Amino acid sequence: MTLQHLFTDHPASVNESYFEHMEMSATFAFWLFAAGVCASVHAIFPFLFEKTGSRIITKLHSRMVAGRVRNPAPLSPVHQALDSAAL
Repeated sequence: MTLQHLFTDHPASVNESYFEHMEMSATFAFWLFAAGVCASVHAIFPFLFEKTGSRIITKLHSRMVAGRVRNPAPLSPVHQALDSAAL
């Protein structure tokens, strides 16, 4: 497996280019961070952001499921090892 494949196999398996995948992942990271901030503020001040974190997560889930490729390419052995190491 070449170094290039480490960066392009997974995006290709979800029908995206490397940069499309980068944009999607960065957008998800931003909104997950925002949801985390809202949930943290809500933990201290329960009258603030009562449903904001939940709404963000629900929208992200819907967006991810709606765009999901039904038959993605199988993961390479390197990606399988990286995914299992992340658990």
